[in-house]
Amino acid sequence: MILQLSGIRKSYGEKENRVEVLKGIDLGVNEGEFCVLLGPSGSGKSTLLNIIGGIDSADEGEIIVRGERMSSMKPSALTKYRRNHLGYIFQMYNLIPNLTVRENIEVGAYLSDHPLDIEELLHTLGLYEHQDKLPNQLSGGQQQRTSIGRAIIKNPDILLCDEPTGALDSATSKEILKLIETVNLKYGNTVIMVTHNESIKYMADVVIHLRDGMIRKMYRTEHKLHAEELDWE
Repeated sequence: MILQLSGIRKSYGEKENRVEVLKGIDLGVNEGEFCVLLGPSGSGKSTLLNIIGGIDSADEGEIIVRGERMSSMKPSALTKYRRNHLGYIFQMYNLIPNLTVRENIEVGAYLSDHPLDIEELLHTLGLYEHQDKLPNQLSGGQQQRTSIGRAIIKNPDILLCDEPTGALDSATSKEILKLIETVNLKYGNTVIMVTHNESIKYMADVVIHLRDGMIRKMYRTEHKLHAEELDWE
């Protein structure tokens, strides 16, 4: 098991303004799995993803990644953990505007001691013909493909995706999901994706439904669909 969470709790605010966002989360994810966190706004799914990613910290509980306890990590070790183990894909692309597609992706390679081959990755992403373009010369889907490339090139153990299709139309969203699916299968990265789109759960190995800061349902998908087979909602 690559990732284990036990008793994760998180609150914001103080006294009468205190809001408990996560109320004791226990879960485990196996290496190479595609895991989807589903839930409405306010369910705590993005907070949970940020805690797994070391962007935020839990008030209580423990996270273990490849046998390492995050709670025992000093700031320098936490930075190393994020660099060595994690890749991030957000709804917003956050590309560097004056760098080309290739250069934006290479930014991620500098963070790794064992990056993927950029030529092969550009072909996998469908960006080889666009590698010399700047972000403002790309479509939304191409920009998201570039941000995926930047996350993937450092070959992270875990790829964290926060609503990666949220700003895209349905056709482009399917293209991006197909790409993430390809990356998962080709490179073996574990994928944890936050979404409110129920359709995406059908391509996951593990589906976790969150509501009001708690896991309401968790199950394994018996018959996965490919991204291109999804009926969009």
